[in-house]
Amino acid sequence: MTEDDLRELFGEYGSVGDANVIIDRDTGRSKGFGFIEMANDGEANTAIKALDGLENGGRQLRVNEARPREPRR
Repeated sequence: MTEDDLRELFGEYGSVGDANVIIDRDTGRSKGFGFIEMANDGEANTAIKALDGLENGGRQLRVNEARPREPRR
C-alpha cells in the first residue's frame, strides 16, 4: 500500500492531512504499517471504526489511534 492508497482509503471518512508508510531503511520495503493524520477526532474515530478489521489487498487492517513511543533503555 502506498501513501496515496492510504489517503484515498481514509479520505472516504474525512479530510486526510498527512499519510506516511514506514519504510525499512535497509531493504526499501514497507514495514507493514503507517500513520494517517486526519482533520479532527470525529473523522478519525469514524475511519477507525469503519476500517479496523477490514481486509485490503489480502491483508486484514488493524487501525487504531497512535500511542506515544515508549522510551528506549
